[in-house]
Amino acid sequence: MPELPDITAYITALEARILGQPLQQVRVASPFLLRTAVPPLSAADGKTVRALRRIGKRIAIGMDGDLWLVLHLMIAGRLHWRPVGAKLGGKNNLAAFDFPHGSLVLTEAGSKRRASLHVIAGEKELLLMDPGGIDVFASDLPAFRAALSVENRTLKRAMTDPRIVSGIGNSYSDEILHAARLSPILLTKKLSDEEWLQLYTATRETLQIWIDRMNEEAKKAFPEKVTAFRPEMAVHGRFGKPCSRCGTEVQRIRYADNETNYCPVCQTGGKVLADRSLSRLLKSDWPRTLDELEALKRK
Repeated sequence: MPELPDITAYITALEARILGQPLQQVRVASPFLLRTAVPPLSAADGKTVRALRRIGKRIAIGMDGDLWLVLHLMIAGRLHWRPVGAKLGGKNNLAAFDFPHGSLVLTEAGSKRRASLHVIAGEKELLLMDPGGIDVFASDLPAFRAALSVENRTLKRAMTDPRIVSGIGNSYSDEILHAARLSPILLTKKLSDEEWLQLYTATRETLQIWIDRMNEEAKKAFPEKVTAFRPEMAVHGRFGKPCSRCGTEVQRIRYADNETNYCPVCQTGGKVLADRSLSRLLKSDWPRTLDELEALKRK
């Protein structure tokens, strides 16, 4: 799912292409995309784009008359900049937003249709789309700590809850926790003052590094290949590969459609965290340490 750095890059690219431009029409190919009926989508036809804003992991396009088009890309949704009047053939093309100098095309890979488009009238209604998570760049350490420790959750769950922190998902939470040298399953109520500072600093610094990097790319070309897996990442998507800091093999915890990647040396004191599916299968044979893991591999 595109997260804060990805959404920021999209907005940077869109500002150069559609800000101040009239939206000629919106063509919707998938009936599942549009989630609102009032105002009608046709109300946006001919209106000029006046603002672009990030609402959590959503992109809000503000137009004349305080009308907003709000896009949520979910897991597999992506944006593309195409020539004027781009065709919408193929099952993955969901919609096109036609402007005088090009068309913004929304695609979604896979068979599940989770991406959404809302038409919103007025700032008040727009704010209701915000899940409520804090903006880490607008929050000091006490506010950050207070938000994440309202409930006693694991750091991974707290960091990826949009009601707690805005714009962070599976990818960047892995990177942040690695930078902070903290275990993804450490409970928020267990963090020391020093660990809170590590987490707060790592969150801001990691996100800023990726925002800067991706914005620079977006200024050169439209971000056509937004992905959760980038070769420069320290641990996310690097299961079985060496940790960028210490060289230890990156491990994972798998659950549902996601997985958490971490370094057992840098983050868990050498402990291998239980993987739900495999630990159920192996039970008492599940390796608890790196030495046990290596011994299991040799069998």
